[in-house]
Amino acid sequence: MWYLNPIKPINQTARNGAYDRQNQLTKPTGALGQMEEAVTQLAGMQGKVCPTAKQLYICTFAGDHGIANAGVSAYPQAVTRQMLYNFATGGACISVMARHYGAISQVIDCGSVGEPYAVDGVEQFHIAPQTQNFLDGPAMSAEQCQKALEIGKYSVEKAVEQGADIYIAGEMGIGNTTASSALAGLLLDENAQSLTGLGTGIDEKTFVYKTQVIEQAINKYKEICQNNPVLALQSVGGFEMAAMVGAYLRAGQLGLPVIIGGFISAVCALCAVRINPDVRQYMLFSHTSAEYGNQKVLNALNAKPLLDLGLRLGEGTGATTAFGVIQLACVVHEQMATFGEAGVSNRDE
Repeated sequence: MWYLNPIKPINQTARNGAYDRQNQLTKPTGALGQMEEAVTQLAGMQGKVCPTAKQLYICTFAGDHGIANAGVSAYPQAVTRQMLYNFATGGACISVMARHYGAISQVIDCGSVGEPYAVDGVEQFHIAPQTQNFLDGPAMSAEQCQKALEIGKYSVEKAVEQGADIYIAGEMGIGNTTASSALAGLLLDENAQSLTGLGTGIDEKTFVYKTQVIEQAINKYKEICQNNPVLALQSVGGFEMAAMVGAYLRAGQLGLPVIIGGFISAVCALCAVRINPDVRQYMLFSHTSAEYGNQKVLNALNAKPLLDLGLRLGEGTGATTAFGVIQLACVVHEQMATFGEAGVSNRDE
């Protein structure tokens, strides 16, 4: 399978050079905290002592989930298609952010419920109207899962062709926090209680029911999915989630840095890392999501997010918010004077 092919090696010379430059800039060592860490990591990914965060590429993947029919969300599935229109016409939060940063935007419908439609700005792959209810059987067939992974691959290849230097994958799909909690449970061998949150803002009764549904799914698939992350994804994931996993894997193969956003993004990142571990080297992490269970996933990824703003919107909004910090860190890293250039005495002099 293409996603098992090697990940592009990190350029350690560039990374070390960026670290050395940071220690020569006119500031106390480590004074810019995680901004310094992000720059040195990005330098290794891009193979440049002074990395760049100029051309952002954001792809929002959408898909409907059969598990939504079980009543685990506060919103109907019709919202997925309605939000696709909103993305395409520039009214969504991620659309506003993308315009602000001059990002290249892509919106992909991987499979949503509704009649055939045509909207400028929405690419349609339409694997199926929705995944299957995973309480009844696997969410996707093996063929559907592979198709969804290929969608992510296609998006990243398009991003590289258009000169992107950083990539963000966003998502939209009613029921996808339920699917993500179930997938996280399978990947981490954890129970539903430790990974289930309120998602779109459900009430207490629905939350209890949602937790029970996720626990059922974990128990149903954990034995057959043991040490098989692709099968876990196929069993409980969504089309848009599989596309994100495929995007992260292809980005690592092509050496394109990605910013991982909140809970759903982090679960997809974990799945990608379990499939091809070296891909972790191409991931920057934006924020600690308010969605319950996010911290366990971040811990499994050994990730230290840049921000903690209580975000839980999705769409790639948290990752795009962090892009501004990363972009600023790159500018400071390149333009700030060294002690030698400024004629300022270093502490060792």
